[in-house]
This record gives sequence, C-alpha cells and structure tokens, in this order.
Amino acid sequence: MSSSKDAVDAIADQWADVRPDLDTTAMQVFGRIYRISRAMGDRIDKTYARFGIARGEFDVLATLRRSGDPYTLSPRQLSATLMLTTGGMTGRLDKLERRGLLRRSPDPHDRRGLQVTLTDEGRALVDEAVGAGLAVQTEALAALDEKQAGQLADLLRELMAGTTAS
Repeated sequence: MSSSKDAVDAIADQWADVRPDLDTTAMQVFGRIYRISRAMGDRIDKTYARFGIARGEFDVLATLRRSGDPYTLSPRQLSATLMLTTGGMTGRLDKLERRGLLRRSPDPHDRRGLQVTLTDEGRALVDEAVGAGLAVQTEALAALDEKQAGQLADLLRELMAGTTAS
C-alpha cells in the first residue's frame, strides 16, 4: 500500500479541516477514478492519433472487428452499441469510408437498410491500434502486480454494477 499523498488526499484533507463531519471516502474513490480516466483518455487519444484516428473512430472500427467475420453491422446496431445518435454515427462513417477503412452497402435482407463492413485496411489498422492502446493501458497498470490488477478489475466491476443498476 502506498503511503505517499496525492492531490485527492490534499482535497480530502482540506474538507476534513473545514467540515470534519463529512466522510470523503466516496470523493476520494471517484476523484481518483475521474483523474485516472482523464489521464488515460489523453494517453489513448495520442496513441490512436498515430494511426490517424480519434477515439470515436476507433470505437466504430473496434465494434466492427469484435463482431467477427464478416465484420458487418447495420448503422443502427453500431449506434446502439456505441450509444451514439444516428447523426453522430453518420459523420464517423463518412470519414472512415473516405479513408477506405470501411464500406457501406445495401442490406440484402432489407431494401431500406445499409450494412457497414470493415475493409481489410480497416481491420489491419484497428488490429494495430488496439494493440498499441492495450500496451499503453498495460504500462499504466504496471504500478500494480497481477493480483492487485485483478482485484481492482473485480472491485470496479462491482462498483459499476452498483452505480448503473438504478
């Protein structure tokens, strides 16, 4: 267990001085989650930028890749998975299609529908990008041993289940 103090400890200490009646445990947990998320988000953004894509574009490519061969989903399926409006999805698809990373085609099962398919170039790019992103995340986790990282993953899963249940 680390004995060094961080910025979140300083904030909690200040609250303890002016409001000793408050339990700031939740503030300490979520303050650190927020700060870690921002720092890692910035690092991931820089990593994906090396591949000429933003995080949102990576998400589209990764969702298609994870769907398995033939790496095809409808725009509606993509929007639902990424919790994105159809307008927001259209902009991402346009940009990725212009780069040749995916293609849109008519859905053979629905005359009104479209299919979005990852191209070979898109698959190669997302495979490289996901590896690079995981390397950045793994490097950050090196501060913990394997058991601690597993415990943290389990605790965060429980916390997330408790915060999204309502």
